[in-house]
Amino acid sequence: MAVTPRRKRRKISPPDDSSTSTLEGSSVQEVKPLAVDGYMANAARWNLEQDYESRPRKVKNKEKENTRLPIKTLEGRIEQLAVLDAQEEDAGSFLASESEDDEDVSELFQDEEPKKSSKEQIQEAKGELARIASLINEDPEEHIGGLKTIAEFSKSHNATVKRLALATQSAVFKDVIPGYRIRSLDEASMTEKVSKEVRRLRGFEQTLVSCYQTYVKDLSSCAHRKRGDATLDQQQTATVAISCACLLLLAAPHFNFRGDLLKILVDNLSGRRIGGDYSKCRTTLEKLFDEDEDGKPSQEAVAMLCRMIRSRNYNVDESVLNIFLHLRLLTEFSSKASHNSVDKRDDEGDADKKIKQKKVFRTKKQRKAAKELKAVEKEFREADATVSHEERDHLQAETLKLVFGTYFRILKARSPTLMGAVLEGLAKYAHLINQEFFGDLLVALQEIASQAMAAMDSRTDADEVEESSKPARSTSSNPYRTALLCTTTAFALLSSQDAANLHLDLSYFTNLLYTLLLPLSTSPDLELSSKSLRLADLHDSSALPTKVNATTLSTLLLRALQATLSPRNIPPTRLASFVHRLMLFALQTPEKTSLATVTLLRDVIKMQGRKVRGLWNSEERRGDGRFDPLGGIEASKPFCGTVWEGELLRLHYADPVSGGIGDLEKLVKGLA
Repeated sequence: MAVTPRRKRRKISPPDDSSTSTLEGSSVQEVKPLAVDGYMANAARWNLEQDYESRPRKVKNKEKENTRLPIKTLEGRIEQLAVLDAQEEDAGSFLASESEDDEDVSELFQDEEPKKSSKEQIQEAKGELARIASLINEDPEEHIGGLKTIAEFSKSHNATVKRLALATQSAVFKDVIPGYRIRSLDEASMTEKVSKEVRRLRGFEQTLVSCYQTYVKDLSSCAHRKRGDATLDQQQTATVAISCACLLLLAAPHFNFRGDLLKILVDNLSGRRIGGDYSKCRTTLEKLFDEDEDGKPSQEAVAMLCRMIRSRNYNVDESVLNIFLHLRLLTEFSSKASHNSVDKRDDEGDADKKIKQKKVFRTKKQRKAAKELKAVEKEFREADATVSHEERDHLQAETLKLVFGTYFRILKARSPTLMGAVLEGLAKYAHLINQEFFGDLLVALQEIASQAMAAMDSRTDADEVEESSKPARSTSSNPYRTALLCTTTAFALLSSQDAANLHLDLSYFTNLLYTLLLPLSTSPDLELSSKSLRLADLHDSSALPTKVNATTLSTLLLRALQATLSPRNIPPTRLASFVHRLMLFALQTPEKTSLATVTLLRDVIKMQGRKVRGLWNSEERRGDGRFDPLGGIEASKPFCGTVWEGELLRLHYADPVSGGIGDLEKLVKGLA
């Protein structure tokens, strides 16, 4: 077979410049032949295909096919972006600025009209939120990323969708949050080698904490928008945010970012408006104090409340102070404290001594192992969110100091609206007050009572008397109540301590109580409290029933009388003066108060009847002078008179009162 020779390729080179150039100053006739000759000589070496390939093509402008996928906006609408032409693509290249891209895209969104109504968006959001929440509850570790998807719904411009997203997140977090506090990982923990299960668990925990932190910040921002000139949608969103914060605080008080949730509630309590959100925050804190077994959440909440009250210059509602009466340390704490110190119990000192005596010798290796074990146990306690008895006592002691500090500062500031709540709170905490602080406290109570009596004496005009008979909303407008609260608190302090070790003079409060009996007997508000002097507004959600500072004047008076007359070492003259005054008091008061007074007298006669039985029998009575019913306790000379009021009380219109007087006289006759 013959081999065909290989074709020789021609080398293509550009035409020679010398053949095409012309000399300067030559004529046209001389140039033309040279150009033609050069053209014919170089024509065979030209590459015509290459010249055709580099020639620009003419293509008809056809509409490009839209290959872009539809997108879903934050409002829930499905939109299709238009295709950019060649000029727009050139403008969007690396030569154009990013600002031009943003303007073009924004114009496309502005030209696009919404395809779904607000109602359709809400229905679609409900279904999507329910689906994602169900997936997370089924397998939290697998679908924990759904929390970020739900968080995107909370950024919607539709207020209803935003509220639905906030409520859904609170329900999901309530079910997903573990029973321990998640600690942040340091660099060493993140770089160490762990198993696949541990790595997966750590990823779940860190994602949960990150999403929870973002959610709490969102709640805080929504709750703060309620103040000022807020729209109706913003107010409703703030209400939902506050409700979610209350729910999470009660469901997981041990979890991270507890302080941020407490700040939302405390900030709402500092406002001037008392509404449904205010009552919800107050009730949440009360329930938190009742259910707190560790003491740390209560200590943080009390510290925030005290700072808020002080920053507001004590211009808060008295219900904020009443929250302190729900602390568990009222029944669990056994030490004494004041506003700046806490006494140690004797058994604590003995325990410290025993621990020092039981110290044994250990080698360096044993000490190192014990130190490592102690650190591991500490981490376990922090993870389990549990505290020991010693730590709980320490937290309760710090909480008690904060409460007493707030009470004493309010007493010093003489805040009229908070005086009733402070005095009743001190009476409740009387068994926990340090005895060394009793002197200063009684002096403060005496000053407050003196100011109340001075205000009472200054009301001499008819207009002022009429004004004083109007319903009173604060202790400053009702001096009787202030004086009785001071007296009750003073006797509560004495009864709660060991009287044998105390040398306190309460004669001022005894004389004050004796003086108040006559004006109180004619008071029209004797059986009414500061909370019930007028009918409550049925449309006012803040008018909730309360047990603090709501007792009637009659109840306060009888409580103080019982504390005054119950000691067995009371002098006979003082006891006889009170019997005279109480019999006269029972003649003027309403039925319930008269019956309670007669019952109190019967109990006193049953215990100490021998001291005053001469008041019913003139033959056994000894006295010089004349009985003065309007005089003081010692100067009235009670044994110079007879309890003639009993004959009138026999004719009382109420059968229980007349029957009680008969039983009282039988009891006196039966005394040997």
